[in-house]
Amino acid sequence: MSILIQNVLVNGEIADVHIRGTRIDRIASSIVPEPDDELIDGTNQAAVPGFINGHTHAAMTLLRGFADDMELKPWLEERIWPAEATLTEADVYVGTRLACLEMIRTGTTAFNDMYWHLPGAVRAVQSMGLRGILSAVFIDQFNAEKRKQQIGENVAYIEQFQGHDPLIQIALGPHAIYTVSREALEWIRDTSEKYGLFVHIHLSETRQEVDNCLETHGKRPVEYLNEIGLLSDRLFAAHCNWLSEEEIDLLVESGAHLVHNPVSNLKLTVGNIFPYKALSERGASILLGTDGCSSNNNLDMLETAKFAALFQKWQSNDPTLLPAAEALSLINRESYRAFRLGNGEIAPGEPADLVLFGLNHPQNVPLYNLESNLVYAVNGTAVTTTICNGKILMKEGVIPEEELIIAEARQTAKKFARML
Repeated sequence: MSILIQNVLVNGEIADVHIRGTRIDRIASSIVPEPDDELIDGTNQAAVPGFINGHTHAAMTLLRGFADDMELKPWLEERIWPAEATLTEADVYVGTRLACLEMIRTGTTAFNDMYWHLPGAVRAVQSMGLRGILSAVFIDQFNAEKRKQQIGENVAYIEQFQGHDPLIQIALGPHAIYTVSREALEWIRDTSEKYGLFVHIHLSETRQEVDNCLETHGKRPVEYLNEIGLLSDRLFAAHCNWLSEEEIDLLVESGAHLVHNPVSNLKLTVGNIFPYKALSERGASILLGTDGCSSNNNLDMLETAKFAALFQKWQSNDPTLLPAAEALSLINRESYRAFRLGNGEIAPGEPADLVLFGLNHPQNVPLYNLESNLVYAVNGTAVTTTICNGKILMKEGVIPEEELIIAEARQTAKKFARML
């Protein structure tokens, strides 16, 4: 399959972009269409690399608005976990399809997910055409029998799914140090090393997590993971709001990737702010994520980038911190490199993962600086076309099966409505 995007604003100039197969083939001022090219008129549109959501729980779209305005502990233990206990693989399939629909519409082409019933998520991602780094939630609650069961499930998932689809990467998903035993974390360390798998974990989200770790292990959470040997460039640690200077140094030295979730952290009031300045000054790998739709409540990465930028400016009393271009790089260039998907650029040889934004959209007028508009003014409603791996997933605002996906999600959500 080949695609020719004509007369589009790309890398600051009006040009044509030719895609052959799964890669960007050429960028030039004028490219003669080939017989098999699918043509896209890029007039009054801008092309940017597709966005990557560094941390989410996709099927939680089914719980959007289900448990709002609650404190974190009762939100999780009294509402979310009981609802999730009723989930089936079919539910996860439906919820993940809804999430993919929303991500396609708002410009996201890859996401790092941790959730239940992994086969349902895999099927959903395959049906929608996005890239998914997918992990099953690993929670053993320090129970040996449950640990054995979870290990068996993860081994089966690795054997069944890893390496069989170029758009699907299987990762390991230990929920957090307060829900996963040391023995399980050691198994995850060894398995990650053996298969080269990413590890996706919640880390230092709250002060209570830090205090409990100090009381139980005599160490802070990052120090505990370092002792186990889990810190590496395969680790993706979500939240990381409560870090000491020593922990920051450990994370940077290990090459671990930290995923800031500003909207979720604000909504659940986790009590501290992601230390972006200290981390970035040390050269840390920093990404952005939405978290799940029960704690955000959407999957719009441009909104997340805006919140991240404003959050850091306010906290530091420095309006120059995390400028628009840097915030945008966290959801494309930095994320692509962290997940080893390319350089996050629209250039020959790069993966054909890109989105088009309408320049006639009211939020894009006037256009003094595209990056500033995307971060501070525009949201996902300005996306017109989404392409992933050389396949058009949305063209001129049209996504196949959109009505069906929404209808199925509404029907599935009725079971949760009865729990309110």
